[in-house]
Amino acid sequence: MARIGEAQAPAAAREALVRGRARAALVPDLLVEARRIVNTVIAGWHGRRKRGIGENFWQFRPYVEGESIARIDWRRSARDDHIYVRDREWEAAHTVWIWADSSPSMLYKSTTAEVSKQTRALVLALAMAELLSRSGERIAWPGLTDPFTARDGAERVAARLVHAPDLPDKPDLSMVRRFSDIVLVSDFLDPVEETVAWLDVLARHEVRAHLIEIADPAEESFPYSGRTEFTDPETGEKLTAGRAETLADDYRRLYHARRDELAAWCRRLGWSFTTNHTDRLASEALVRLHMALGAEGFQAGRPAA
Repeated sequence: MARIGEAQAPAAAREALVRGRARAALVPDLLVEARRIVNTVIAGWHGRRKRGIGENFWQFRPYVEGESIARIDWRRSARDDHIYVRDREWEAAHTVWIWADSSPSMLYKSTTAEVSKQTRALVLALAMAELLSRSGERIAWPGLTDPFTARDGAERVAARLVHAPDLPDKPDLSMVRRFSDIVLVSDFLDPVEETVAWLDVLARHEVRAHLIEIADPAEESFPYSGRTEFTDPETGEKLTAGRAETLADDYRRLYHARRDELAAWCRRLGWSFTTNHTDRLASEALVRLHMALGAEGFQAGRPAA
């Protein structure tokens, strides 16, 4: 049987292949950038370390009446007038799924941005893979890898991305298991009801999600005026505005309403939502994500009452 060549493939499939190859070419440099951020900015990362069952020392703290006397560290207590307990570090490994949007809208980069939305999303995803791998967590990418633990986790994910040029715009999230965390990096420009329908499986499986919205400053401020042609990167449809500035107020209202509605939905579920602009540092989003992953409310993977 004759092999179907690229020229015979549907236009959408050819475009997806081109985008995939461009993304694959970016990944090695983005992995280097992700590691640079991890090494120089987030030096204090310790995963979700906390008190619990384990072998490693965690901290000394004052003895509380009612605790077992066997837990008292008499050597430390002898140094002053207080009685101290030696806590150990909780060592249960946790699975964190990571996903970065690769749809056509992520290719956008205005003149005021430092990088494209796709570049920023991949850097953040690879940086999270690096941080989590270093702290002994299990990581996974839906539709790309199963959960695994490895010190070179980010490198393994990057290799898979390079050799997977046909990633779906939205992966099936049903494989994400109960009590896991998932980091989703996207522009989330789809109608909120579509995004909610896609993410609903995570809420039903009691997964804690962390959404990072990547925004180009021009998308948010709408700095256009005069006759301007706009093209939908997903469908190719075009809109020509004779005086683009007359659309600005309505556009900004709808743009922010979408974000506010999605963020409010996340808050109701106990999820985190943060925005990272492509004219700002990637590290800003990583710091906020670090705080969200380490936040109280999920103990040993279970939601607090």
